[in-house]
Amino acid sequence: MHSQPKVSVVILNWNGKHYLEKFLPSVLRSGYQNLEIIVGDNASTDNSVKFLNDNYSSVRIIANKENLGFAGGYNAILSQVESDYFVLLNSDVEVTSGWIEPIIQLMEQDQSIAVTQPKLKDFNNKNCFEYAGAAGGYIDKFGYPFCRGRIFDTLEDDTGQYETSSEIFWASGAALFIRKKCWDETSGFDADFFAHMEEIDLCWRLKNRGYKIMYCPQSVVYHVGGGTLNAESPYKTYLNFRNNLAMLLKNLPSGKVFGVIFIRFWLDFIALLKFMLNGKLKHALAISKAHTAFFKDFSENRKKRQATLLKSNKAGYYNGSIVWAYFVNKKKYFKELDV
Repeated sequence: MHSQPKVSVVILNWNGKHYLEKFLPSVLRSGYQNLEIIVGDNASTDNSVKFLNDNYSSVRIIANKENLGFAGGYNAILSQVESDYFVLLNSDVEVTSGWIEPIIQLMEQDQSIAVTQPKLKDFNNKNCFEYAGAAGGYIDKFGYPFCRGRIFDTLEDDTGQYETSSEIFWASGAALFIRKKCWDETSGFDADFFAHMEEIDLCWRLKNRGYKIMYCPQSVVYHVGGGTLNAESPYKTYLNFRNNLAMLLKNLPSGKVFGVIFIRFWLDFIALLKFMLNGKLKHALAISKAHTAFFKDFSENRKKRQATLLKSNKAGYYNGSIVWAYFVNKKKYFKELDV
């Protein structure tokens, strides 16, 4: 009998054979005893599955028949996994020794913790925090996400400034620990998001149910980042803007939702103009398409609003505009914000 809770590390893969070759060995070296390692394959065409079968017989493979995106892909795979905790891990992440234990210990001590993320650092610059999650996700009052250790494109070096475990607003989907019961309670990701923002939406829905989202610096992982859709992709711009508006409609309290979305439209319009001035017409068009899609799906997303907000957990919420703080007031670092 294992006294430790069962942990399933689930790597979602889509044509990431080169990442599996490079990073899967670090995951397999994890010392946690009651551990299952799963690769969920999103209909790859690069022989990823053959590579795993030939080289890693201990790894369980669950294959989707088509590419269901990040959100739908994980939903389909995790519905076939029985465990106490799921760890959603990107294929482009190198883990360090003892990365699982401190997070499980933290979550076992407090049943109100639904989700925890490790410290995310940059694989290519190991002193530096990584864009996708850094030292935990925050959100501003207009729904713009940022991180401790990363605001827009300004990344901080890790000088030990975020060494205490603390409550945050959202955890990065690159390395996300979640209790299976919390995953089931919220039906996992919103598959309509396809990719981008789905982990923030999930964390927000859990916070609206009274759960905590945590950051645990005793666990460190290194992330390459930009693995599937790079920052220059107009489709990524489209998903980010569309999903962010859908997330606001789903999760903001009734008294705030329309006011915030109205202001967001103007802020998005400024972003659109900025793209046009920089000659990035496809990105400008992507914002316009995102707004059209938001209105098309409006009633659908409105139905997803939770009937009761048990209690709104404000940890990780910045009651200001991160856009204004960063671009106008030139506050580039987390410590300069009044959070």
